[in-house]
Amino acid sequence: MKSPAAATGPGPRERLILLTIAAVLAGAVIWLRGGLHPQAPLEALARRSPEMSVALANGRPTIVEFYADWCEACRSMAPALDAVESRQHDRLNVVLLNVDNPRWQPEIDRYGVNGIPHLELFDRSGTTVGRSIGARSRPELDSLAAALIDGQPLPVLGGVGAISSLDPGEAAEGATTIRAAASPVTPRSHG
Repeated sequence: MKSPAAATGPGPRERLILLTIAAVLAGAVIWLRGGLHPQAPLEALARRSPEMSVALANGRPTIVEFYADWCEACRSMAPALDAVESRQHDRLNVVLLNVDNPRWQPEIDRYGVNGIPHLELFDRSGTTVGRSIGARSRPELDSLAAALIDGQPLPVLGGVGAISSLDPGEAAEGATTIRAAASPVTPRSHG
């Protein structure tokens, strides 16, 4: 024979326990997913990113970041790059290209991306003026953005360099020629 309480369902105490468990689980899910914001800075920045062809043709300097979702350095740099993009969105383009998306393989090859984060820096005319390899701090990103916006030389930072227009056929005598490896190095090859 069943008791009257068992026939009518959980009592007030059991309901309170179930509601508490549900609230704790909901809080844990929200916390694990990065809070109430549906996207982390890297994903939000990537979604706002203009098409590269549009960015290079609109008369604004452009920073193109080659990144991957799994890249911790890319994720750690995202808030700083997001802040630069937010402050300078009317004067500077920020484009993100995911190296794991086969759509961007021609760009990966063209700009010699073999590690991430890799920033390719373009002037107002869409001409490559430099690149940056590795994670950058907010002050470094600010100085790169300011130099691009003002049309000034890039700041002297480790891992940042101007792009040479020197044709390999024009190399000076005695210069060392770097040959391609038998198996190409790609952003994904270092796992």
